[in-house]
Amino acid sequence: MLCSLLDGCARTATELAAVGEVAASTASTHFARLREQGLVELASQGKHRYYRLANPEVAAALEALLVVAGVGAPPFKPHTPPDLCAARTCYKHMAGTVAVRMHDAFLQRGYLQALDGRYALTPEGEAYLRRIGMDLAAIRTTRRSFAHPCLDWSARRPHIGGALGDALLAHFVARRWVERRPDSRALRLTRGGEKALSFD
Repeated sequence: MLCSLLDGCARTATELAAVGEVAASTASTHFARLREQGLVELASQGKHRYYRLANPEVAAALEALLVVAGVGAPPFKPHTPPDLCAARTCYKHMAGTVAVRMHDAFLQRGYLQALDGRYALTPEGEAYLRRIGMDLAAIRTTRRSFAHPCLDWSARRPHIGGALGDALLAHFVARRWVERRPDSRALRLTRGGEKALSFD
């Protein structure tokens, strides 16, 4: 079960139980003990609770044990429809592979800075958002959280939530980079969107 967390993603006790071929209650008990020992962390997102490895040192120790044992980490296979995995709405912001890739790019390029579980926009981030035509003043007037990580249930890694996440999706739709699908949370990237949101 721990090996399935080596990809850096978070999983529910039910998913971990399936990997370990044990009951969900058994997985929950084991992971409660692992959490007490500081080996895993628990993240709550809505009604769901996700476990992930506590830090890179735990991952390194697990990988070392796998080398000694001569086995590899089993791959995790989600059962989410491909269109929802790629891009979808999460409340009023964007989720899915595209959103996770954007989140990672914003951090790697220094557009966002992580501070106490929230994100602050850097001068580089402000310049980027202005360059793509976003109104920063309107985003900052809200009383909601400006930006924070929101755990993506398909990628099991964070995308951008909060007022910034909402504004980004609204802007992408207005620019016709992203199209909403009727009767579905799935989103479709247009050709312009694929180019603008490639983050390569």
